[in-house]
Amino acid sequence: MAQRDEDGGGPLGRLGRLTVRRGGAVLLAALVLFLGFGIYGAGAQSDLELARWDAPGTESVGVQDVLREEYGTGNPNLALLVTAERGDVDGGAVAEAGRGLAAELAGHPMVTDVTSYWDEQDQALRSTDGRRALVLARLEGSATDTRAELADLSPELARTTDDITVTVGGQEEVSRQVGEQAARDFLTAEVIVLPAVLLLLILVYRRTVAALLTVGVGLLSVLGTLAGLRLLAQFTPVSTFAANLALVLGLGLGIDYCLFLINRYREERTAGLPAQDAVTRAVATAGRTVLFSGLTVAVSLSTLLVFPFFFLSSFAYAGILVVLTAVTGAVVVLPAALARWGHRVERPTAPERATAGGFWHRTALAVMRRPVLAGGAALAVLLVAASPVLGLRFGLPDQRTLPEGTSSRVMSEEVREHFAAEATDTLYVASEGPAGVPDDDVAAYAAELSRVQGVFHVVSPAGTHRDGEAVRGPGPASAAAISPSGGALIAVVPTQEAMEGDVPGLVADIRDVPAPYAADVGGYPAETTDFRATLLERVPLVAALILLITCGVLFLMTGSVLLPLKATVLNLLSLSVMFGALVWIFQDGNFSGLLGFTPTGSIEPSIPMLMFCITYGLSMDYEVFLLSRIKEEHDRTGDTRQAVAAGIARTAPLITAAAGILVVTFATYATSGVVFLKELGVGTALVILADATLIRMVLLPVSMRLAGRANWWAPRPLRRLHTRFGLHENAAPAAPPPNAEVLPREYAR
Repeated sequence: MAQRDEDGGGPLGRLGRLTVRRGGAVLLAALVLFLGFGIYGAGAQSDLELARWDAPGTESVGVQDVLREEYGTGNPNLALLVTAERGDVDGGAVAEAGRGLAAELAGHPMVTDVTSYWDEQDQALRSTDGRRALVLARLEGSATDTRAELADLSPELARTTDDITVTVGGQEEVSRQVGEQAARDFLTAEVIVLPAVLLLLILVYRRTVAALLTVGVGLLSVLGTLAGLRLLAQFTPVSTFAANLALVLGLGLGIDYCLFLINRYREERTAGLPAQDAVTRAVATAGRTVLFSGLTVAVSLSTLLVFPFFFLSSFAYAGILVVLTAVTGAVVVLPAALARWGHRVERPTAPERATAGGFWHRTALAVMRRPVLAGGAALAVLLVAASPVLGLRFGLPDQRTLPEGTSSRVMSEEVREHFAAEATDTLYVASEGPAGVPDDDVAAYAAELSRVQGVFHVVSPAGTHRDGEAVRGPGPASAAAISPSGGALIAVVPTQEAMEGDVPGLVADIRDVPAPYAADVGGYPAETTDFRATLLERVPLVAALILLITCGVLFLMTGSVLLPLKATVLNLLSLSVMFGALVWIFQDGNFSGLLGFTPTGSIEPSIPMLMFCITYGLSMDYEVFLLSRIKEEHDRTGDTRQAVAAGIARTAPLITAAAGILVVTFATYATSGVVFLKELGVGTALVILADATLIRMVLLPVSMRLAGRANWWAPRPLRRLHTRFGLHENAAPAAPPPNAEVLPREYAR
């Protein structure tokens, strides 16, 4: 047996032997990398960037450029809510304080323009009760620069005097506080996750050294990914939220892969192999499974590169780096450690054999004995859990992403409650110029825009229009609405009710109004609408790429046509549970009090897309672990039922343990103050639970039992393709343990 391992194993076997022979050098290099990654990766957050909700190449982003270049302005991204302590905002002392605040803000070097109620007398900037008014400003610069500046500027601007109270808000302030909250949640998750995972691993392994080695590989993956993200950030924008994914996914995958490698090492030692040969064989067999698994996860997350948003591309970078570092740690660093300390990793007592008497073995046989009953029951549970997805509604993010009591959320809620219009969400209809039309035509166009349902009023070079009628002649804002080249800028201010309803519908209605000259519509509502449209139109392509590529990887592993298709169906079924949970919990608000968030009645679409890619990769991760072992048993025995039962018996405890640890790591974000991270944590944890139990332990064996020999079928051309290009493992199969039993004869088919 030992001789066969020495002669076989293919490239991975040779890698295993190399790490055993050069174990000291490998461990020293790993220690140096660990320290280097830790030092360099610790500063990753300072180099990572924050994102805005815009889509490159869209109409609204083009308007941003026109506003900046032609009119020297842009979306107001900072808002100051001024509340009169006595009387109303038109009182002398309050008006003077308001004008002084606007002048102070205008003097800031990053502020390009300031609009205040006291300068414009714009009723959209005054509350219905007259006690509140707004000062709007534009901070020019990248999201990272403006939000870094706001970290100092916002506390300076917020104040309470004898005359006024000033609260800071606006899109940039909301986004800044979201970023700060996410960074705090990252640190909190680190404090919670590491001790919890270490304790779980000690319970699983019953060996402290094994648990420490596994956590060490997970931390190596996290630190390596953070260092890689920081390096990438020198060449391309990388989102700060990628660090949150690096923590949970790096620990999760690093631990998953170590669990399977250590378990295989223990099996080989139990089968009688010497320690060094057991390490080599574990790398040759379990290492192959780890490579397949890493490939499927990397493929799933790399499809996010299809989207033209660096927010989502950053998660692709993080996923690819996590896979590279976790796989390297599991198949290179861990084997070197096992070669040196393997005796401290082996089981303290003899393991339960994968026999007809084992729990998982009996469970597999039971569900295969009554496949229709067991499969039907599991399918019914999953379909009920997934049913809320039929009510899925996509929406746009707002201040409710933040916890109650956050200053920018409080400010936004006061504006929504006390103002008839939402001036911070103004839509801009801009021409690059020259407009080439008479003033009367501009006025007629502005009047038509003001008739659109959901529009409070329209400000243009011709003055202010409401409900199709002129209510005010040209003022200071009207003069600024003509560019040096003759272009015309029209500001369309929406009502509060419109911004709480169908925002994309409002944007579409404004764009549908015939214009007398070439003009485009922008502004924050248009930007978020174009972002959503661009995202959703690419979803089918991303889904198709994930399904096709992962099916191809599974075919190369199994040589079967049916097994990849079946795996795809089962994965989609588990993902439907996740989407059902998102709708039932986060859209409809169930458990909102327990989880501490405010439901909005819709789901922002980029987070479910991210979760689809993450959870599809993780679901396929378990599929690869299970199918790899089932195929190994089938290659050894030629018996599908025996292979399924034995494969489940050997992998189910590991899948259960790995799933439990992943659930803990993702579920820590259920405590996050940012709704996006709550969705990621809760949704991913639920889909992992469903996938590791009902999917892998019931529906997979049932489907394989019903398919029988068809599980392994492929047409002759594809068989030849698999023979030539398939990812094979030529290590000799391990002999079963001396006291292992075989399946009862009635199941041996």
